[in-house]
Amino acid sequence: MRLTVITRAALGVAFAAALALGSSYAGAQAWPAKAVKIIVPFSPGGGNDVIARLLATRLAPRLGQPVLVENHPGAGGNIGINIVAKSPADGYTVLTVTNSLMINPSLYPNTPYDPVRDFDPVMIMASSPNVLVVHPSVAAKTVQELMTAIKASPGTFSMASAGTGTTSQLSIELFKQTLGLNFINVPYNGSAPSTQSVVGGQTNAAILVLPTTTAHVKGGRLRALAVTAEKRSPALPDVPTMAEAGVAGQETETIQGMLLPAGTPPAVIKRLHDEVAAVLAEPEIRQIISKQGFDVVAGSPEEFRADIKTEYARWAKVIKAGNIKVE
Repeated sequence: MRLTVITRAALGVAFAAALALGSSYAGAQAWPAKAVKIIVPFSPGGGNDVIARLLATRLAPRLGQPVLVENHPGAGGNIGINIVAKSPADGYTVLTVTNSLMINPSLYPNTPYDPVRDFDPVMIMASSPNVLVVHPSVAAKTVQELMTAIKASPGTFSMASAGTGTTSQLSIELFKQTLGLNFINVPYNGSAPSTQSVVGGQTNAAILVLPTTTAHVKGGRLRALAVTAEKRSPALPDVPTMAEAGVAGQETETIQGMLLPAGTPPAVIKRLHDEVAAVLAEPEIRQIISKQGFDVVAGSPEEFRADIKTEYARWAKVIKAGNIKVE
């Protein structure tokens, strides 16, 4: 008799669990039943915003519901990121983000979200490498020659970056720390002014996102020494990677990622991933994204989760060692 009671109780628990799972699955299958909102944590017009709006127009007919884009800029992206971290995990609030997701917690005191715990990754949609450039007056033709020149005049060589906490500045700091170099890291307010500072000769060199520098390199106003990627860029095929130039461990790319609040049903994550991947596979979309200076990645959720963990730990060390602070 005792065995019978236990068996019935176990069956009851199993039945309840099955009902819960079935309900969850049915809810995921019905997604989306209303408009989906994409949060862009930056101002309109930037690369993240352009890609989000491009996706919204293509995803709406595929999902059968409106896909809206909302910009919530501020605090280096923290405001918009935190909105999604605190949103219901139902698939109706989506985040598009850059490397700031992994960088900001080490840069801003009391960042209100955890990049690993508070999100379910969907994918890295696209990425773009940084490129090490110098003014034509700089004699160095290779990364090794540049290192020699910096060591010959410690504390006098200047490198421009796109601003505090950007992959541009952190790439420079990583280069500096890895090789024990002594030069001046000059942060500007954005890629355009930092690029112009090197073109105009106000600074000697820079590590900047590829799109802002390509035309200047091809026009002879800047000399590219290396790209900070695992492979060469189609935009500058003759420029070696940092590893090819003899300096390992310098891979830094600007990503465009997509995430959902932690706890989103797996079926919803998969549906969103597959639909976004299908849009990114369209030749027209790939061409538009390429003009923004990015290569389509369309990776898996697991790959993005691993990247978040790795980059979060990596930049925390660089920021601490460089005593980098938001002014």
